[in-house]
Amino acid sequence: MTPYAYLAAAVFLPLFPLSMVFNRLFARLDNPWWRVTLLLVWPQLGLLALSALDERPPAWIVYWAVLTAGLYAFRTLTLRDLALWTAHMATSAWSLLWLLAMVTREDTILALQAVGLSIPFMLLAWMVSRLESVYGAAYAGAYGGLAQAMPRLSSLLVITILAAVGTPLSPAFSTLLALVTQSLSVVPGAAVIVLAVWFLWAWAGARMTGGMVVGPVSGAPRPDLTAIAVVPAASILLLLALAGAASLKYLL
Repeated sequence: MTPYAYLAAAVFLPLFPLSMVFNRLFARLDNPWWRVTLLLVWPQLGLLALSALDERPPAWIVYWAVLTAGLYAFRTLTLRDLALWTAHMATSAWSLLWLLAMVTREDTILALQAVGLSIPFMLLAWMVSRLESVYGAAYAGAYGGLAQAMPRLSSLLVITILAAVGTPLSPAFSTLLALVTQSLSVVPGAAVIVLAVWFLWAWAGARMTGGMVVGPVSGAPRPDLTAIAVVPAASILLLLALAGAASLKYLL
């Protein structure tokens, strides 16, 4: 069973080239709620396969994982499609769970961190559907001035991207900080790659935010999110920040 468990884990905690399975499936799904569900469930299946092994992953797989994270982080720098950007960022983030499994073997913490990493991508998938319904596409640079045209949605978009790329108080921040501090003695050199991935995430997030939010308004006024839609999303982001702050004491 061990080879099959590792194979399943490599698909759901994506290792290149098996990472293409998730990205192909995500691209083929048109329904935003199917995308949201996929983003929540996919890494949990990988953690279940990893827990079935009842052993720490070998170092060579961990190096493979962090290099996969780096590859997809670098790829996000050139992406303009927010949907593809979301899928590639999720792939990069989930790959790092291999390293987290190396430094901590508590399955509950791993599962919660995977959820924390996935929630910003789930919100982004929902926002992609909203942008596509209004503009017909969710491409950075295709339309400008989102901050003025749709201030509520753009505010949520900016905060969600910040959470996705690991700014302080987000679960991604506590995860990355734990990986950098705890992997130094366990997997030599991995911390340097994680720091590079973190830098690429921040760069990619800045490029995507600038391409979608900044600039003059283009076209006719568009309907913004209603207050009813904003409150649940903002509440999720607030809870995410509280969870990220609370997770620091468990991971560090």
